[in-house]
Amino acid sequence: MASSWVPNISPTSDFSLANIPFGIVSTPSDPSPHVAVAIGTCILDLKVLSSHVDLAEIFPSLGENVNIFSQPTLNAFARLGRAVHREVRQGIQALLSTDTPHGALLRDNDALKEKALLPQRSAKMHLPMAIGDYTDFYAGYHHAFAVGAMFRGPEHALAPNYSTMPIGYHGRASSIVVSGTPIRRPVGQILLDPTAEPKLPVTAPSRRLDFELELGCFIAKPNEMGQSVGVNEADEHIFGYVLLNDWSARDIQFWEYVPLGPFNAKNFASSISPWVVLADALEPFRTSGVENKTPPQEYLKEGREKNVFDMRLEVDLTTPEGDTTTIARTNSKNLMWSFPQMLAHHSLGGCPMRTGDLLGSGTISGPGANESGSLLELSENGKKEVLLYGMDSRTFLKDGDEITLRAFGSGSESGRVGFGECRGRIYSSARP
Repeated sequence: MASSWVPNISPTSDFSLANIPFGIVSTPSDPSPHVAVAIGTCILDLKVLSSHVDLAEIFPSLGENVNIFSQPTLNAFARLGRAVHREVRQGIQALLSTDTPHGALLRDNDALKEKALLPQRSAKMHLPMAIGDYTDFYAGYHHAFAVGAMFRGPEHALAPNYSTMPIGYHGRASSIVVSGTPIRRPVGQILLDPTAEPKLPVTAPSRRLDFELELGCFIAKPNEMGQSVGVNEADEHIFGYVLLNDWSARDIQFWEYVPLGPFNAKNFASSISPWVVLADALEPFRTSGVENKTPPQEYLKEGREKNVFDMRLEVDLTTPEGDTTTIARTNSKNLMWSFPQMLAHHSLGGCPMRTGDLLGSGTISGPGANESGSLLELSENGKKEVLLYGMDSRTFLKDGDEITLRAFGSGSESGRVGFGECRGRIYSSARP
């Protein structure tokens, strides 16, 4: 991979030249949300760049869409399709490389560099997409098995349909927030004593608030109502990926999930990382997922074996006192269903997917004791304390706790590709 002239890009930076993720920023000189990419500890402001450089020369396929980087979301860019995304990403890589003709356009223009290349800390991040719909799946095999075994026993951990189709539910798009947004502890109906008769719940703040470690996938290319997306064409409909924390109130969920599944236990908040890692940036990290011993139905048969990504996932819990503990490490290859399979199944009956729709993977856990993507598993539903630095412990989240998700792939010749952070701090339902 070519090197970049941008200074101080650490080998451990999530935002190497191999990545070039897209996001929506506002800056001290321009408070209107607009498009930028991340490189090292900097952002490249594409709105500023487009006002000083002939983008049609660098990105010929943009055509008349050269002003697209002034938009407050990435939807218009995403809608242009994967071929355009690829050309623009490669063009930006050339612009930021030390050994390409285009590199001099910005590298040798000090006045433009000062305006367009800014420290990330000076930019405010916004939701990258206007999200019309959100569907969360249950594709993390080890999580699904562990939770099923916890409540139904190992023999009945997974329903018979789990191995035949990607299981999912429709979430709430309006409560998806960007990383760093505080998360209010939700209120709901809770059954304090499941053994008591009659079963009468109380209405109270959740006492079993949890996180869920997931990947999210944004849709680029829509399909018409009545038309399905083929599993082997699904890649052309995918824009990119983010980290996703689908916060969950386990006590509220326990009482409400029969007969129709998650509702108030899930709809109060979901956090996503601000930078969208384009699909092409993850190609070097393709690998095989968890083996499904049930032969897939024809519409779910993929033409490749390496259908998921080898990305290291980590979860930190920071207490109100400021002590941080990495409580879980796992890998995104622990999915049994791929995002193309999720998309093919979602649209099978003719459901129209739209640009900006978000698909969640479901909680990603590994088979090991410290590879769980939720406190529900780590604490065995509150029976076991998770030990933290500072002589502290948790079964579920307390007010003031902050959860930080990270994901990255490394070891490839293309360099490290990461997602940055997805953070959220819990505050009491009784105060702002």
